[in-house]
Amino acid sequence: MKNEKMNEEKEPKVLVELANETGHAAMMMTKPETLKLVKQNSDHWIFMSGQLVSVATLVDANWSDMAENETKVQLTPGLVGGVQ
Repeated sequence: MKNEKMNEEKEPKVLVELANETGHAAMMMTKPETLKLVKQNSDHWIFMSGQLVSVATLVDANWSDMAENETKVQLTPGLVGGVQ
């Protein structure tokens, strides 16, 4: 348990913003934490540095580079457009 906690503290973290009906939450998260959040919000779009990306892009991302470059990950509800 202690080793898991120490490893978790050493993992790089990036700023993740989750938008919802009430506003948004901003959290510093590791890659596994972020992927879990993405899975829990599978209807949300994923943006990295302002660009729409797929889950696969996030899975393949180098979290250390992202943390160093202060890359922001944003999850926003998917938008549907059209005229009724």
